[in-house]
Amino acid sequence: MAQRIFLERGYSQTTMQSIAEEAGASKETLYRHFGSKEGLFTEIVRAKSAQIATRLDEEITLHASPDEVLTHVGTSLLKTLSCDDVLSFYGWIVAETPRAPELGRIFYELGPAMVRAKLKTYLERATEQKVLCCDNPILATKIFLGSILADIHLRALTLGVKDIGEAEIREQVDAAVAMFLARYRYPVKA
Repeated sequence: MAQRIFLERGYSQTTMQSIAEEAGASKETLYRHFGSKEGLFTEIVRAKSAQIATRLDEEITLHASPDEVLTHVGTSLLKTLSCDDVLSFYGWIVAETPRAPELGRIFYELGPAMVRAKLKTYLERATEQKVLCCDNPILATKIFLGSILADIHLRALTLGVKDIGEAEIREQVDAAVAMFLARYRYPVKA
């Protein structure tokens, strides 16, 4: 419910009092649980980020081939991020960040930065095991995530496109994985 209020009113126009009234709770209770409006917002972002992070923890494993891992990661990200509530939340963060830069920082640290760190760690391990050849895992992570997410973010923010079909997700992920592996697959000696 607090997320809905933030989305409807914006961060700066939302007060702990307004959230308490809608929740049928006291403002003191909210402050006791969250400490501040920023603390409440942080918990909302943390919960949203947990959706993605939990899936990535399950999918990023060295027991699967890079094709499988990257396909699962890309598909999971696109499916999660193409959900109406997630894209609305993302759009709201983008709109509010110029007025409240701490919101963008919190969102980035609890969401995108965590995803990047998990994928970077996988790429480092796969390189150590000579499955992939990522001499710069940070750059490789940026390239992969950019090829997966850039189009959906742009369309969502400029055109309001929120629903991406299974066929489009599959096509985009397959192409991104193929392009990534063409560059970073460990060379096999003939």
